[in-house]
Amino acid sequence: MTTGAKWAQFLLCLVLIATLMIGCAKETEPKLDGSKVRKLANNLYEWKLYQQAIKEYEHYLNQYVQDEQELANINYIIANIYFERLHDYENALGHYLKIKYYSPENRLVEDVNKKVIACLERLDRSTDAHQALEETTSLEPEKVVKKRPGAVIAKIGKREITQGDLDFELSQLPTYLQSQFSDKKKKREFLEQYIATELFYDTAKRQTLDENPDVIEGAFQAKKRIMVQKLLQQQIEQKVNIQPEDIELYFKANSDKYAEKDKEGNIVKEKSLQEVQQQVAQDLFAERQRQVYNDLLQRLMRAESVEIFEDKIK
Repeated sequence: MTTGAKWAQFLLCLVLIATLMIGCAKETEPKLDGSKVRKLANNLYEWKLYQQAIKEYEHYLNQYVQDEQELANINYIIANIYFERLHDYENALGHYLKIKYYSPENRLVEDVNKKVIACLERLDRSTDAHQALEETTSLEPEKVVKKRPGAVIAKIGKREITQGDLDFELSQLPTYLQSQFSDKKKKREFLEQYIATELFYDTAKRQTLDENPDVIEGAFQAKKRIMVQKLLQQQIEQKVNIQPEDIELYFKANSDKYAEKDKEGNIVKEKSLQEVQQQVAQDLFAERQRQVYNDLLQRLMRAESVEIFEDKIK
């Protein structure tokens, strides 16, 4: 083969390669307008077709998005669908992390940091959640102190249970139950129950029950209830301050309520405040508690413009 023939063959190969590359480029070029794909994804979301919406958002993300802000926005939408609608915290976490690492200066990152911690908590990854919180707040390690100090009173393998741990768990019981665990013998029984719960929990975790969707959602709902109880407790402590004169005034206004009565409801014997003081105090506290609850609820409902469409309730 002559030099000229070889050169012609080489040029032909280049032309073929170029043609193939152009053909491939045409095949991968998006066929639809990107705005239509995103609009379809939005409509699917509005129709509560969350999995299909995610599929379209990801198609839009992979085929059309070039701008860094839009990249963050779409990942944020997908992450929120996983988090808020599907309760799929692993996939939500993955998309939130994409925003953190691809767009660390993005305006969404502050909220994303909170969502990352929330995902980790719902996945029962408390240690990782704590670490993420420390990184977010730039907390210095030397400022982290042991929250429940005290003598080590038991061990589960290498894990230590301190007197502070036991006292804390006892303090979480309702007030009327705490008095039942005042002596050493009862505290020992409570400690054994606490250890049993930890052992069963560890076993359930090894069986990956912590990844069960029902468990994850149930734990989150329980956490919500506890947070609401804590909020109400704080509000009541701040606003319900009962003085001796309040008890006396309440008793005078409701003295008939505490008198002894016959079957027909007639008063047989009046009682003094000293005889029923504890009951009067409890009743007054309960009334003030209801008042704080109702006032707070009404204020929040007005602030959030709550509407109830009673005619549509079936």
